[in-house]
Amino acid sequence: MLIAYHNTLATFTMPRRHARWCISSPPNGGRALLLEYVFLEVVTVLRARRGLSLASSVGGTLLAAREIDFVPCSDLFLEALDEFRQQGMAQLSLVDAAILTVARRSSPGFIASFDDDFRACEGAAVIPDATSP
Repeated sequence: MLIAYHNTLATFTMPRRHARWCISSPPNGGRALLLEYVFLEVVTVLRARRGLSLASSVGGTLLAAREIDFVPCSDLFLEALDEFRQQGMAQLSLVDAAILTVARRSSPGFIASFDDDFRACEGAAVIPDATSP
């Protein structure tokens, strides 16, 4: 399961129980994955909106989390760029395209996100959905 980040105000107010459920109970017993690009996006937005101290703290917590596997992205770049260039109706960022690329390598590739753009893409299942706690 991949963790996606959508940097709108809703992100900061998303229900914590959904976030805990996604990380502690990944579908099919899989592992939660955090792409390097998502990590960079989260820390950058937190730095801009909340300051260096909080951004550093959250970054350290994410990297130290035993429940989350960190995924370096250098090897994904060209494939993600191709996905970005070929997207259909979705409005994916390059980071989103990388998330989708990794999700498609798994079957099914679950993406934990509140970003509706992923729902327009084939090859990945977005959680939480209406059946999530």
